[in-house]
Amino acid sequence: MVAQRKLFLGARLKRLRRERELQQSAMAAQLGISASYLNHLERNQRPVTAGVLLRLAEVFDVNVKTFAAEGNDGAGAEQLAEIFSDPMFADLGVSRFELVELANNAPTVADGVARLYTALRDLQRRSHGEDGEDPRALITPETWVRDYIQESSNHFPELEECAETLGVAMADALSIAEPLRRRLKDAWGISARVVNPSQLGETTQYYDPERRVFLLSSLLRSENRTFGLAYQLAMVEFREVIQRVVAAAAPPDQGSRHLLHVSLANYAAGAIIMPYGRFLASADEYDYSIDRLCGEYGANVEQVAHRLTTLSRDGARGVPFFMIRVDAAGNISKRYAGSSFPFSRFGGTCPRWNLHAAFQNAGKAISQVIETPDGQRFFTISRTIERPIRPDVQSDGLLAVGLGCELRYAGKLHCAAGIDLANPPITAVGPACALCPRMNCPQRATAPAGRTLAVDENRKTISPYPFVPA
Repeated sequence: MVAQRKLFLGARLKRLRRERELQQSAMAAQLGISASYLNHLERNQRPVTAGVLLRLAEVFDVNVKTFAAEGNDGAGAEQLAEIFSDPMFADLGVSRFELVELANNAPTVADGVARLYTALRDLQRRSHGEDGEDPRALITPETWVRDYIQESSNHFPELEECAETLGVAMADALSIAEPLRRRLKDAWGISARVVNPSQLGETTQYYDPERRVFLLSSLLRSENRTFGLAYQLAMVEFREVIQRVVAAAAPPDQGSRHLLHVSLANYAAGAIIMPYGRFLASADEYDYSIDRLCGEYGANVEQVAHRLTTLSRDGARGVPFFMIRVDAAGNISKRYAGSSFPFSRFGGTCPRWNLHAAFQNAGKAISQVIETPDGQRFFTISRTIERPIRPDVQSDGLLAVGLGCELRYAGKLHCAAGIDLANPPITAVGPACALCPRMNCPQRATAPAGRTLAVDENRKTISPYPFVPA
């Protein structure tokens, strides 16, 4: 697949060479090419061939698919396009070509532009830092942690290895909850109890390190109690591993540090309940049926969906899924990508995606094939999920989860059975309206930034904001 299109990976090659502290001549010798040819590759004057990619995999242990995907017009250019759609840049007339060039040839500069814009967007929610404070602290903790997890491809090998060893050892045909509780008690002297919510107030789980007691609200659903036990076990069992990962990430402030620690413990909890090798084998056996995986591991839909986005182990990869979670108002609270889906970083989701229709079809899985403006096609499944607290006490509505993968993987999925994947019905979607180049969308809420409106008082069009095509 990779060799079917021209790959200009100059910036990635240069970054890899500098990370390995190699001169061009030394890297060229290891790849079996001339230094002048490597120079041409790094300056994007020649595309990288399949042979060079294979040598990169052999010599430098890089994942070919990931390395190739990073170097093309993907998330970098899309993210820059979203940033430069802001009205403050309207007079600059920055072309798509310039954004692609910046993303491909200077990815670190592109990252810097994105970081500055993110800080600008988040600044209203925070006060200015004191002199000498890390300027990254202007970015909110949730934004920083989300970006870090995405940069890590939502996969943390060291945690996976530890969690798999522990999870396999505690496997129980009935439920892993009891082995988790015993491990907390026997190995760490921590007693776990389910208590009346009046003892916890607004808290759903609480660990008292002085009394070594872990309390779970009786309002939590059973699978969330199990996850809570796994989370607390990960916090004590993998503390040193998590601390190493956090230290290496170098968060900009205390809030980001704590949030990353919690996020990694949550990741490890899922990996304990659903150990990598066994879970991947189950996913393949069940054709990625979410309901069967939920039954096999005593997990809920969201936990399984999230776990499916983490299967990126070298030599044992699952279908590369992306996942997004929204509320009924369209607010995004989670997004993870194990594939190339072009998420809108600063906006919402396209209303033509059936993710929004899931709220009118509670409990049902809705499949849909969508096509992004660049021609990529994805098979998606959308369905509602319930919140961890039972709705008879906290009736603030459902959430919806969207899970998807590139269409070429859909043949592996149980939920795609019976669909003609060679000629499926296609729904054209886009990113946020301010970025979407589609001309005739009846659901367009605003004209795309940088385009000239073509409104004619004598003619009405399907879209309320017709514009002059680029």
